[in-house]
Amino acid sequence: MSLLESLFLVSKGALRLSFVLINNAYCIPTYVVWMILLFPLRKLNPEVYWRIEGYFFHWLLAMVSMWSWTAGYDIVELGDDIRKCMKERTLVIANHQSTADVPLLMASFNTKPNVLPNIMWIMDRLFKYTNFGIVSVLHQDFFIISGKDNREGSLQALVKHILNSYVPRQRLWMVLFPEGGFLRKRRETSKRYALKNDLPVLQNVSLPRVGALQAIMDTVGCKKYEMGNNNADSSSNNFSESIITNNLAWILDITIAYPDGKPLDLPTIILGYRPPCKTLLFYRLYPCSEVPMDHEEMTSWLYARFEEKEHMLEVFYRTGDIPSEQYCQSPTPPQLVTQDCLRFFILHLFFITSTYVHIQMFYAVYEYYSYLMY
Repeated sequence: MSLLESLFLVSKGALRLSFVLINNAYCIPTYVVWMILLFPLRKLNPEVYWRIEGYFFHWLLAMVSMWSWTAGYDIVELGDDIRKCMKERTLVIANHQSTADVPLLMASFNTKPNVLPNIMWIMDRLFKYTNFGIVSVLHQDFFIISGKDNREGSLQALVKHILNSYVPRQRLWMVLFPEGGFLRKRRETSKRYALKNDLPVLQNVSLPRVGALQAIMDTVGCKKYEMGNNNADSSSNNFSESIITNNLAWILDITIAYPDGKPLDLPTIILGYRPPCKTLLFYRLYPCSEVPMDHEEMTSWLYARFEEKEHMLEVFYRTGDIPSEQYCQSPTPPQLVTQDCLRFFILHLFFITSTYVHIQMFYAVYEYYSYLMY
Protein backbone atom coordinates (compact mmCIF):
# COMPACT_ATOMS: atom_id res chain seq x y z
CA MET A 1 0.00 0.00 0.00
CA SER A 2 1.39 3.38 -1.06
CA LEU A 3 1.75 6.39 1.22
CA LEU A 4 -1.10 8.18 -0.55
CA GLU A 5 -3.43 5.21 -0.08
CA SER A 6 -2.49 5.04 3.60
CA LEU A 7 -3.16 8.75 4.07
CA PHE A 8 -6.48 8.41 2.28
CA LEU A 9 -7.59 5.53 4.51
CA VAL A 10 -6.52 7.36 7.66
CA SER A 11 -8.33 10.54 6.59
CA LYS A 12 -11.40 8.57 5.56
CA GLY A 13 -11.41 6.68 8.86
CA ALA A 14 -11.04 9.89 10.87
CA LEU A 15 -13.92 11.55 9.01
CA ARG A 16 -16.18 8.53 9.36
CA LEU A 17 -15.37 8.17 13.07
CA SER A 18 -16.17 11.84 13.64
CA PHE A 19 -19.43 11.50 11.75
CA VAL A 20 -20.51 8.38 13.68
CA LEU A 21 -19.71 10.05 17.03
CA ILE A 22 -21.64 13.17 16.08
CA ASN A 23 -24.46 11.04 14.69
CA ASN A 24 -24.69 9.23 18.04
CA ALA A 25 -24.60 12.54 19.88
CA TYR A 26 -27.68 13.97 18.18
CA CYS A 27 -29.67 10.75 17.73
CA ILE A 28 -29.48 8.71 20.93
CA PRO A 29 -30.11 11.59 23.40
CA THR A 30 -32.96 12.79 21.18
CA TYR A 31 -34.60 9.37 21.31
CA VAL A 32 -34.21 9.25 25.10
CA VAL A 33 -35.62 12.76 25.60
CA TRP A 34 -38.63 12.05 23.40
CA MET A 35 -39.36 8.89 25.35
CA ILE A 36 -39.15 10.82 28.64
CA LEU A 37 -41.46 13.53 27.34
CA LEU A 38 -43.92 10.92 26.10
CA PHE A 39 -43.82 8.90 29.33
CA PRO A 40 -47.21 10.20 30.58
CA LEU A 41 -48.73 8.78 27.38
CA ARG A 42 -47.35 5.38 28.36
CA LYS A 43 -49.65 5.49 31.39
CA LEU A 44 -52.65 7.04 29.64
CA ASN A 45 -52.56 5.14 26.36
CA PRO A 46 -49.78 2.53 26.24
CA GLU A 47 -50.80 1.24 22.82
CA VAL A 48 -50.18 4.63 21.22
CA TYR A 49 -46.98 5.16 23.22
CA TRP A 50 -45.42 1.87 22.09
CA ARG A 51 -46.45 2.48 18.50
CA ILE A 52 -44.68 5.86 18.57
CA GLU A 53 -41.68 4.34 20.33
CA GLY A 54 -41.47 1.70 17.62
CA TYR A 55 -41.22 4.37 14.93
CA PHE A 56 -38.47 6.19 16.86
CA PHE A 57 -36.61 2.93 17.36
CA HIS A 58 -36.82 2.14 13.65
CA TRP A 59 -35.54 5.62 12.73
CA LEU A 60 -32.63 5.23 15.13
CA LEU A 61 -31.65 1.84 13.70
CA ALA A 62 -31.86 3.37 10.24
CA MET A 63 -28.91 5.56 11.28
CA VAL A 64 -26.92 2.42 12.11
CA SER A 65 -27.93 0.94 8.76
CA MET A 66 -26.48 3.97 7.03
CA TRP A 67 -23.00 3.35 8.49
CA SER A 68 -22.43 0.07 6.65
CA TRP A 69 -24.20 1.26 3.50
CA THR A 70 -22.06 4.39 3.14
CA ALA A 71 -18.90 2.30 3.64
CA GLY A 72 -19.85 0.15 0.63
CA TYR A 73 -20.62 -2.97 2.68
CA ASP A 74 -23.67 -4.16 0.79
CA ILE A 75 -26.07 -6.99 1.62
CA VAL A 76 -27.38 -9.58 -0.79
CA GLU A 77 -30.45 -11.60 0.20
CA LEU A 78 -31.40 -14.98 -1.23
CA GLY A 79 -33.20 -18.16 -0.28
CA ASP A 80 -36.83 -18.41 0.81
CA ASP A 81 -39.27 -15.57 0.26
CA ILE A 82 -39.75 -13.99 3.70
CA ARG A 83 -42.52 -11.54 2.81
CA LYS A 84 -45.12 -13.93 4.24
CA CYS A 85 -43.65 -13.68 7.76
CA MET A 86 -43.13 -9.91 7.99
CA LYS A 87 -46.51 -9.28 9.59
CA GLU A 88 -46.58 -12.38 11.78
CA ARG A 89 -44.83 -13.46 14.94
CA THR A 90 -41.45 -14.83 13.90
CA LEU A 91 -38.41 -16.11 15.74
CA VAL A 92 -35.22 -15.20 13.87
CA ILE A 93 -32.19 -17.43 14.49
CA ALA A 94 -28.80 -16.64 12.96
CA ASN A 95 -25.17 -17.68 13.14
CA HIS A 96 -22.98 -15.22 15.04
CA GLN A 97 -19.53 -14.39 13.70
CA SER A 98 -18.70 -10.84 14.76
CA THR A 99 -19.89 -7.45 15.96
CA ALA A 100 -20.96 -6.66 12.38
CA ASP A 101 -23.77 -9.23 12.43
CA VAL A 102 -26.28 -7.02 14.23
CA PRO A 103 -25.64 -3.80 12.20
CA LEU A 104 -25.97 -5.77 8.96
CA LEU A 105 -29.20 -7.40 10.10
CA MET A 106 -30.44 -3.93 11.04
CA ALA A 107 -29.55 -2.70 7.55
CA SER A 108 -31.49 -5.55 5.99
CA PHE A 109 -34.51 -5.16 8.28
CA ASN A 110 -34.49 -1.39 7.79
CA THR A 111 -35.84 -1.79 4.26
CA LYS A 112 -38.72 -4.03 5.33
CA PRO A 113 -41.93 -2.42 6.55
CA ASN A 114 -43.25 -3.25 10.00
CA VAL A 115 -40.17 -5.21 11.14
CA LEU A 116 -37.90 -2.91 13.18
CA PRO A 117 -40.71 -1.08 15.03
CA ASN A 118 -41.97 -4.44 16.30
CA ILE A 119 -38.75 -6.35 16.97
CA MET A 120 -37.20 -7.65 20.18
CA TRP A 121 -33.48 -8.41 20.29
CA ILE A 122 -32.02 -10.99 22.66
CA MET A 123 -28.44 -9.92 23.36
CA ASP A 124 -25.61 -10.27 25.83
CA ARG A 125 -25.94 -8.22 29.01
CA LEU A 126 -22.69 -6.38 28.23
CA PHE A 127 -24.49 -4.57 25.41
CA LYS A 128 -26.60 -2.89 28.08
CA TYR A 129 -23.58 -0.82 29.11
CA THR A 130 -22.74 0.51 25.64
CA ASN A 131 -23.89 3.83 24.26
CA PHE A 132 -26.85 2.08 22.62
CA GLY A 133 -27.81 0.22 25.79
CA ILE A 134 -30.22 2.89 27.03
CA VAL A 135 -32.11 2.62 23.74
CA SER A 136 -32.49 -1.15 24.11
CA VAL A 137 -33.61 -0.72 27.72
CA LEU A 138 -36.33 1.75 26.72
CA HIS A 139 -37.37 -0.44 23.78
CA GLN A 140 -37.47 -3.41 26.18
CA ASP A 141 -35.07 -5.73 24.44
CA PHE A 142 -33.80 -8.63 26.56
CA PHE A 143 -30.29 -8.87 28.00
CA ILE A 144 -29.18 -12.42 28.65
CA ILE A 145 -26.45 -13.31 31.16
CA SER A 146 -23.98 -15.86 29.82
CA GLY A 147 -22.31 -18.61 31.82
CA LYS A 148 -23.36 -21.95 33.28
CA ASP A 149 -24.02 -20.50 36.72
CA ASN A 150 -26.50 -17.98 35.30
CA ARG A 151 -28.14 -20.18 32.66
CA GLU A 152 -31.25 -21.24 34.57
CA GLY A 153 -31.87 -17.76 35.96
CA SER A 154 -31.41 -16.20 32.53
CA LEU A 155 -33.93 -18.56 30.94
CA GLN A 156 -36.48 -17.84 33.66
CA ALA A 157 -35.91 -14.10 33.15
CA LEU A 158 -36.38 -14.57 29.39
CA VAL A 159 -39.73 -16.30 29.90
CA LYS A 160 -40.86 -13.52 32.24
CA HIS A 161 -39.73 -10.87 29.77
CA ILE A 162 -41.62 -12.51 26.92
CA LEU A 163 -44.81 -12.54 28.99
CA ASN A 164 -44.36 -9.02 30.37
CA SER A 165 -43.02 -7.29 27.27
CA TYR A 166 -42.94 -9.20 23.99
CA VAL A 167 -46.55 -10.39 24.17
CA PRO A 168 -48.36 -7.33 25.60
CA ARG A 169 -46.32 -4.92 23.43
CA GLN A 170 -47.51 -6.97 20.44
CA ARG A 171 -43.98 -7.40 19.10
CA LEU A 172 -43.64 -9.55 16.00
CA TRP A 173 -40.01 -10.55 15.39
CA MET A 174 -37.65 -11.85 18.06
CA VAL A 175 -33.93 -12.23 17.23
CA LEU A 176 -31.84 -14.97 18.83
CA PHE A 177 -28.22 -16.06 18.24
CA PRO A 178 -28.31 -19.69 19.46
CA GLU A 179 -24.53 -20.13 19.45
CA GLY A 180 -24.35 -17.89 22.51
CA GLY A 181 -21.30 -15.91 21.39
CA PHE A 182 -18.98 -15.05 18.52
CA LEU A 183 -17.63 -17.93 16.45
CA ARG A 184 -13.98 -17.11 17.22
CA LYS A 185 -14.71 -17.44 20.94
CA ARG A 186 -16.97 -20.47 20.73
CA ARG A 187 -15.23 -22.61 18.07
CA GLU A 188 -12.77 -24.50 20.29
CA THR A 189 -15.33 -25.08 23.06
CA SER A 190 -17.76 -26.34 20.45
CA LYS A 191 -15.17 -28.74 19.02
CA ARG A 192 -14.38 -30.19 22.46
CA TYR A 193 -18.08 -30.65 23.21
CA ALA A 194 -18.66 -32.29 19.81
CA LEU A 195 -15.79 -34.75 20.26
CA LYS A 196 -16.92 -35.61 23.78
CA ASN A 197 -20.52 -36.25 22.73
CA ASP A 198 -19.93 -37.86 19.33
CA LEU A 199 -21.37 -34.87 17.42
CA PRO A 200 -20.21 -33.33 14.13
CA VAL A 201 -17.16 -31.10 14.54
CA LEU A 202 -18.01 -27.75 12.97
CA GLN A 203 -15.55 -25.16 11.67
CA ASN A 204 -17.65 -22.38 10.11
CA VAL A 205 -20.26 -22.27 12.89
CA SER A 206 -20.38 -23.61 16.43
CA LEU A 207 -22.87 -26.00 17.99
CA PRO A 208 -25.90 -24.01 19.16
CA ARG A 209 -27.37 -23.97 22.63
CA VAL A 210 -30.96 -25.07 22.76
CA GLY A 211 -31.99 -23.59 26.15
CA ALA A 212 -33.25 -20.22 24.90
CA LEU A 213 -35.07 -21.77 21.95
CA GLN A 214 -36.75 -24.28 24.27
CA ALA A 215 -37.81 -21.51 26.66
CA ILE A 216 -39.21 -19.40 23.82
CA MET A 217 -41.11 -22.31 22.26
CA ASP A 218 -42.51 -23.40 25.63
CA THR A 219 -43.69 -19.83 26.30
CA VAL A 220 -45.03 -18.73 22.92
CA GLY A 221 -45.68 -22.05 21.30
CA CYS A 222 -48.84 -23.11 19.53
CA LYS A 223 -51.43 -21.94 22.03
CA LYS A 224 -53.67 -19.00 22.79
CA TYR A 225 -52.91 -16.21 25.18
CA GLU A 226 -55.50 -14.23 27.10
CA MET A 227 -54.18 -10.77 27.72
CA GLY A 228 -56.40 -10.13 30.71
CA ASN A 229 -55.05 -13.18 32.56
CA ASN A 230 -51.30 -12.92 32.08
CA ASN A 231 -48.52 -11.98 34.49
CA ALA A 232 -47.75 -8.69 32.75
CA ASP A 233 -48.09 -5.37 34.53
CA SER A 234 -51.46 -3.65 34.68
CA SER A 235 -50.54 -1.01 32.10
CA SER A 236 -49.85 -3.78 29.58
CA ASN A 237 -53.34 -5.19 30.07
CA ASN A 238 -54.89 -1.93 28.87
CA PHE A 239 -54.02 -2.87 25.29
CA SER A 240 -56.89 -5.28 24.95
CA GLU A 241 -58.88 -7.75 26.99
CA SER A 242 -59.57 -9.88 23.96
CA ILE A 243 -57.88 -13.16 23.18
CA ILE A 244 -55.17 -12.80 20.56
CA THR A 245 -53.02 -15.39 18.88
CA ASN A 246 -49.84 -15.56 20.90
CA ASN A 247 -47.97 -18.36 19.17
CA LEU A 248 -45.04 -17.90 16.85
CA ALA A 249 -46.02 -18.52 13.26
CA TRP A 250 -42.57 -18.85 11.71
CA ILE A 251 -38.94 -19.64 12.38
CA LEU A 252 -36.67 -17.58 10.12
CA ASP A 253 -33.21 -19.15 9.91
CA ILE A 254 -30.62 -16.68 8.59
CA THR A 255 -27.14 -17.72 7.53
CA ILE A 256 -24.75 -14.76 7.49
CA ALA A 257 -21.96 -15.37 4.97
CA TYR A 258 -19.04 -12.96 4.73
CA PRO A 259 -16.85 -12.98 1.61
CA ASP A 260 -13.83 -15.30 1.90
CA GLY A 261 -14.87 -16.20 5.43
CA LYS A 262 -13.48 -12.93 6.79
CA PRO A 263 -16.16 -11.27 8.91
CA LEU A 264 -16.55 -7.54 9.07
CA ASP A 265 -16.70 -6.01 12.53
CA LEU A 266 -18.05 -2.81 14.05
CA PRO A 267 -14.74 -0.86 13.87
CA THR A 268 -14.49 -1.80 10.19
CA ILE A 269 -18.02 -0.58 9.54
CA ILE A 270 -17.35 2.69 11.37
CA LEU A 271 -13.94 3.42 9.83
CA GLY A 272 -14.58 1.83 6.43
CA TYR A 273 -10.96 0.76 5.95
CA ARG A 274 -11.75 -2.54 4.21
CA PRO A 275 -12.65 -2.51 0.50
CA PRO A 276 -16.36 -2.56 -0.35
CA CYS A 277 -17.85 -6.06 -0.34
CA LYS A 278 -21.13 -7.96 -0.38
CA THR A 279 -22.32 -10.05 2.57
CA LEU A 280 -24.90 -12.74 1.88
CA LEU A 281 -27.96 -13.37 4.03
CA PHE A 282 -29.45 -16.74 3.18
CA TYR A 283 -33.03 -17.26 4.38
CA ARG A 284 -34.73 -20.51 5.35
CA LEU A 285 -38.32 -20.13 6.52
CA TYR A 286 -40.02 -22.84 8.57
CA PRO A 287 -43.58 -22.95 9.91
CA CYS A 288 -43.35 -22.98 13.69
CA SER A 289 -45.37 -26.19 13.76
CA GLU A 290 -42.42 -28.02 12.12
CA VAL A 291 -40.22 -27.47 15.18
CA PRO A 292 -40.58 -30.42 17.59
CA MET A 293 -41.42 -29.52 21.18
CA ASP A 294 -39.65 -32.48 22.77
CA HIS A 295 -36.27 -31.35 24.11
CA GLU A 296 -34.20 -34.06 22.47
CA GLU A 297 -35.97 -33.72 19.15
CA MET A 298 -35.71 -29.93 19.27
CA THR A 299 -31.98 -30.23 19.97
CA SER A 300 -31.58 -32.50 16.96
CA TRP A 301 -33.59 -30.10 14.80
CA LEU A 302 -31.46 -27.11 15.84
CA TYR A 303 -28.21 -29.03 15.38
CA ALA A 304 -29.37 -30.01 11.89
CA ARG A 305 -29.87 -26.35 11.00
CA PHE A 306 -26.31 -25.50 12.01
CA GLU A 307 -24.85 -28.52 10.26
CA GLU A 308 -26.65 -27.20 7.20
CA LYS A 309 -25.06 -23.79 7.76
CA GLU A 310 -21.66 -25.48 8.04
CA HIS A 311 -22.01 -27.12 4.63
CA MET A 312 -23.53 -24.01 3.11
CA LEU A 313 -20.69 -21.76 4.28
CA GLU A 314 -18.08 -24.30 3.24
CA VAL A 315 -19.40 -24.21 -0.32
CA PHE A 316 -19.72 -20.41 -0.26
CA TYR A 317 -16.15 -19.86 0.93
CA ARG A 318 -14.89 -22.22 -1.75
CA THR A 319 -17.00 -21.07 -4.71
CA GLY A 320 -18.39 -17.65 -3.74
CA ASP A 321 -21.95 -18.89 -4.23
CA ILE A 322 -24.68 -20.68 -2.26
CA PRO A 323 -26.67 -23.21 -4.33
CA SER A 324 -30.16 -22.07 -3.26
CA GLU A 325 -31.95 -24.84 -5.13
CA GLN A 326 -30.37 -27.42 -2.81
CA TYR A 327 -31.99 -25.85 0.24
CA CYS A 328 -35.17 -24.16 -1.00
CA GLN A 329 -38.05 -25.45 -3.09
CA SER A 330 -38.75 -22.06 -4.68
CA PRO A 331 -35.70 -19.88 -3.97
CA THR A 332 -35.78 -16.18 -4.70
CA PRO A 333 -32.93 -14.90 -6.86
CA PRO A 334 -30.16 -12.89 -5.16
CA GLN A 335 -31.38 -9.38 -4.39
CA LEU A 336 -29.20 -6.44 -3.39
CA VAL A 337 -30.58 -4.55 -0.40
CA THR A 338 -30.99 -0.90 -1.40
CA GLN A 339 -31.37 1.96 1.05
CA ASP A 340 -33.32 5.20 0.59
CA CYS A 341 -31.05 8.27 0.50
CA LEU A 342 -33.96 10.72 0.79
CA ARG A 343 -35.26 8.93 3.86
CA PHE A 344 -31.82 9.09 5.47
CA PHE A 345 -31.70 12.84 4.80
CA ILE A 346 -35.16 13.41 6.29
CA LEU A 347 -34.29 11.37 9.39
CA HIS A 348 -31.05 13.30 9.92
CA LEU A 349 -33.01 16.53 9.61
CA PHE A 350 -35.56 15.28 12.13
CA PHE A 351 -32.96 14.25 14.72
CA ILE A 352 -30.93 17.46 14.31
CA THR A 353 -34.06 19.62 14.57
CA SER A 354 -35.24 17.66 17.61
CA THR A 355 -31.84 18.11 19.25
CA TYR A 356 -32.05 21.89 18.70
CA VAL A 357 -35.59 22.02 20.11
CA HIS A 358 -34.61 19.99 23.16
CA ILE A 359 -31.57 22.17 23.85
CA GLN A 360 -33.71 25.30 23.61
CA MET A 361 -36.30 23.73 25.88
CA PHE A 362 -33.74 22.79 28.54
CA TYR A 363 -32.15 26.22 28.26
CA ALA A 364 -35.54 27.89 28.81
CA VAL A 365 -36.15 25.70 31.87
CA TYR A 366 -32.69 26.59 33.21
CA GLU A 367 -33.31 30.31 32.64
CA TYR A 368 -36.66 30.12 34.41
CA TYR A 369 -35.12 28.21 37.34
CA SER A 370 -32.33 30.78 37.60
CA TYR A 371 -34.89 33.57 37.55
CA LEU A 372 -36.82 31.99 40.43
CA MET A 373 -33.69 31.36 42.47
CA TYR A 374 -32.04 34.71 42.04
